[in-house]
Amino acid sequence: MYSSATTPTPTATRTALRPPTAAAGRPGPKQVPPGVRPVAPRGAEGRSADARVPVGRTALGLRAPETAVPAGQRLPLARQADSQLIRRPMRPGAPVGAERIDPSALQTPAVRAALASVARICPAFTPRQVLREGSRHILVAGTIGRAPVVAKCLAPQAVRSEYFEQLVADFHHEVAVYRAFVRHRPPVRLPRLVAADHDRCVLVMERVPGRPAARERHPVNAPTPGEVRALLGAVRTLNLWRPPSDVFQPRLDYQLEIARYHSVGQLTDRDAGDLRGLMHGLGHTPLQLCHGDALLSNMLLAPSGPVLVDWEQAGWYLPGYDLAVLWSVLSGDTAARRQISQLAQSGGTMARDAFLVNLVLVLMREIRLYDVPGAGEEQRIMIRRLYDDAALARRAVRAAVGTR
Repeated sequence: MYSSATTPTPTATRTALRPPTAAAGRPGPKQVPPGVRPVAPRGAEGRSADARVPVGRTALGLRAPETAVPAGQRLPLARQADSQLIRRPMRPGAPVGAERIDPSALQTPAVRAALASVARICPAFTPRQVLREGSRHILVAGTIGRAPVVAKCLAPQAVRSEYFEQLVADFHHEVAVYRAFVRHRPPVRLPRLVAADHDRCVLVMERVPGRPAARERHPVNAPTPGEVRALLGAVRTLNLWRPPSDVFQPRLDYQLEIARYHSVGQLTDRDAGDLRGLMHGLGHTPLQLCHGDALLSNMLLAPSGPVLVDWEQAGWYLPGYDLAVLWSVLSGDTAARRQISQLAQSGGTMARDAFLVNLVLVLMREIRLYDVPGAGEEQRIMIRRLYDDAALARRAVRAAVGTR
């Protein structure tokens, strides 16, 4: 969220259980142009031709049943605009004072307005560096005394956005999540809350030294196997945590999401029926606390271990939502996808089915985000891969429905 590069920037992903051919040299796709029709508020791609599916498993890596062989909308255009970072990320563990300071970046009207709001709740805040100045948020690194902190404010452009009410609601939700974490400390590392102004949408947090696991939404180069294991371990630890049920709220209306993607033609009648069939069987499955936006760019690799940031979408989901998000963006890493699939099925049939529902909805969201007019060649390649991944997920859903 607030490290020098934690906002997702689109790049290509891969599918199935084999890495792309010559993927290492493939450049990332161009960003969606700002003039593109935005995705409706709230509510990952291609398969190598030689991809082989192990016997007894589906293409997603899930064990097939005996005889046989998922996402709220975000604000993608605003989030992509936010990826226009002001500075390169610092080296892992490098002190804040070692970064170059650009005084002119602190003097833009939007940043000055944000700093004025920060000063109301933290008069001792000394700005040092603009980390991000986007259409959604402004992030400014600074200090309070000797403590390094980051101030997050709603950007002035957001006030004029057609999604202003949702942006404010998401900001309020993130403030509430951080305050809840003060009372109920989660078993994962996250920035410590310093101060917050609910009315003016200002959040001041501890700045954790480290680097984002990726700077792009769909990274070409995945983290190392050890880093992936650590990240999956942190996500799994969060998902298994059971805070009081009234502390967080459900963040996704699954039936509404299925209906919406069906109405715009992304899901066929059979797709929607299959998903509703799985949902019917999941009616009594306990929900799981999820980060809600478990992209690699929202995870810092700190000396003490992974740190999760950007908690705007945290809440209760069907089991496996965070795993589905990670599966969708770790397309170039066959081993990582296999690990995720194994985790998804480790909880039994219900956990597997919930993961598949989450995965289909997450992939529908990614397609809706990237399949827009005016896409360049690199983005069109990624779009084709997204559709291939979605086809794999559909087939896995049908296989699961066929065993009921």
